[in-house]
Amino acid sequence: MFRNQVGQLPDPRSGRWVQFGLAKGSSDLIGFKSVDVTPEMVGQKIAVFVSIEVKTPTGRTSKPQQNWLTLVKNAGGIGGIARSPEDAMKILSLD
Repeated sequence: MFRNQVGQLPDPRSGRWVQFGLAKGSSDLIGFKSVDVTPEMVGQKIAVFVSIEVKTPTGRTSKPQQNWLTLVKNAGGIGGIARSPEDAMKILSLD
């Protein structure tokens, strides 16, 4: 997993706003999970895109963040909201 900070800051030299991060609404943690493919699928490993939005116990997701997670899941990726390390492990099914 990689930290994906999304936002914008003014360039100190030009004053223009510079956007950074993967995409508006994209999750805090981005990466992939290695998955064993079944023998019917030639026994190879594939990488499955993973997107985990990290929130405090009372934190709320924005509409763009909700849309991002829906997009990831609809495309076959793994996505979810983690309010603790245990939540993140459950999203990855590593518990």
